[in-house]
Amino acid sequence: MEDPYKVLGVEKTMSDSDIKQAYRKLAKKWHPDLNPADKVAEARFKEISAAYNLLGDPEKRAKFDRGEIDASGVERPEHRYYKEHAGGEGARQYRSNSNYEDLGGIFSDLFAQEQARGGREFMMRGGDVRYHLSISFLEAVTGAKKRVSLPDGSSLDVKVPEGVRDGQTIRLRGKGQAGLGGGSAGDAFIEIAVQEHPNFRREVDDIIIDLPITIDEAVLGGKVDVQTIGKPLRVAIPAGSSSGQSLRLKGKGVNNKIAGRKGDQRCILKIVLPAQVDDELKSFMEKWREAHAYDPRLEMRGV
Repeated sequence: MEDPYKVLGVEKTMSDSDIKQAYRKLAKKWHPDLNPADKVAEARFKEISAAYNLLGDPEKRAKFDRGEIDASGVERPEHRYYKEHAGGEGARQYRSNSNYEDLGGIFSDLFAQEQARGGREFMMRGGDVRYHLSISFLEAVTGAKKRVSLPDGSSLDVKVPEGVRDGQTIRLRGKGQAGLGGGSAGDAFIEIAVQEHPNFRREVDDIIIDLPITIDEAVLGGKVDVQTIGKPLRVAIPAGSSSGQSLRLKGKGVNNKIAGRKGDQRCILKIVLPAQVDDELKSFMEKWREAHAYDPRLEMRGV
């Protein structure tokens, strides 16, 4: 893989937060779910994921910046493990003509040598990995079962918990890189990106929706159907309602099982005029204004 900084389009001086933001922007653009049957997008997404798997981990990024690992995360030949031991007694055991393709090959060989000499067992925990998962707004609210495409072409099934938030990370224990010499496997960290919804938006655990109403519904009141994350509800509009007024639907927000709480749904009223104001409505409003004029901006004067 080429320089991961170039893959993500970032500079080495950028913060971890900047790198994360750049990765999420690219991942949303090239994600296979958004580019079905597009092999170029699939390859690009794998390259982006591999780059972030390295730079998104502060420890791996630091090692890469110091030249201790290459762009694919493989330890370079002059890793400090050899520097510490090559000059000591029995240093010849660390010299080899083998061509190792990855760090796992190096440690597997050391493990085999140690076992052959009857030495103590060599164990090493597998590395952690990081992936990106884009889900819909409703999948985040209600929970879902998703599949993450891995850089090597394989996949990982992920259970998205109900109420997960944008930017939240799900930890899957034992789903990272395999350990060596009987060591435990690393963990997989799945970063969640929640797509926007055309009608709903989220504030903490409340669901917010703009609810258009007519002039007569605002003045006289009435009942209207309101969309929720579940089934539609019939809601009463109080007479004399104004734009910006909020109606609260108790318990109809996000059931955040992670935090152990449930939010509400808030409907923000928005008075909408008819597409065309006819002469009858215009004449009525002119006469009404002559007799009932008022200033809704009075409290703003002098501020």
